[in-house]
Amino acid sequence: MSMTQDRPVPAARSAARCFATLLVHAEPELSASNRVEAAAHLARDGDALLIGVGAEMLDAAFSMDPFGGVVLAEWLTAAQQQIDRNIRAAEEAFRRDAAGVRIEWRQANAFPDRALIDASRAADLIVMSPPRQDASSYRSADPAEVVMKSGRPVLIVPNEARRLRAERVVVAWKDTRETRRAIADAMPFLIAAQEVIVTAVCADKDVEAVAFQAGDVAAMLKRQGATVRTEVVTGRDEAVAGELDRVAQAADADLIVMGAYGHSRAAEWVFGGVTRTLLREPHRFILTSH
Repeated sequence: MSMTQDRPVPAARSAARCFATLLVHAEPELSASNRVEAAAHLARDGDALLIGVGAEMLDAAFSMDPFGGVVLAEWLTAAQQQIDRNIRAAEEAFRRDAAGVRIEWRQANAFPDRALIDASRAADLIVMSPPRQDASSYRSADPAEVVMKSGRPVLIVPNEARRLRAERVVVAWKDTRETRRAIADAMPFLIAAQEVIVTAVCADKDVEAVAFQAGDVAAMLKRQGATVRTEVVTGRDEAVAGELDRVAQAADADLIVMGAYGHSRAAEWVFGGVTRTLLREPHRFILTSH
């Protein structure tokens, strides 16, 4: 009699089955291909629908014409035609990079942030890239705006990465509503991972209290079926992002789960140092929620 042994299911593949619909912003540039490919891998692993959104807005700053309405009308027509070409190119790139996946295409003449937020009602998870320094809000989506307004978890794909393994995951623990929300949203990844490290960075005087909190979180995750350990590190606030990366690197973790903390000021989201650093300069995948 022959015997067979089940092969372990990769964590990201098992977790992806819990996300039925993914959403990704598609752009014509090659720099957008990695996030679309990462989203496509997750969708393929989970037999999920992947919705691509192509969106671009006419830049109002260049629509003022001091020489007359005829020139302005011609310029507006040409600019709109260019936007239409960009969106068609984004759709072609999306269909190429998401080949073999169930897909749906949506497009809009709108700010990409707004288009993604509107479409998020149809999705479980939004896949984005870190913000670019030279990005224009008329063409590129800001993950800060989307995570704060969409009500959905956002997965940030680091530059050059194309596939999430999520075999080992770091949870950036802080006793806040945002962190608890992020843990709940990341639960499929946490349960499927080979190891979850609940990590907290705090002052010396807070170690006992924070260790108790991290233990509570670990116990809750274990009851859900996750394999968990805790790591409490002493350090100042400005060292948190570096310590999280250090723990993740030591554990060979390619995913950090964290809450997004921020407030609006002058129509711009202002984040705390850890959130800002990890969203703008991620060395690994970041799953964040607000």
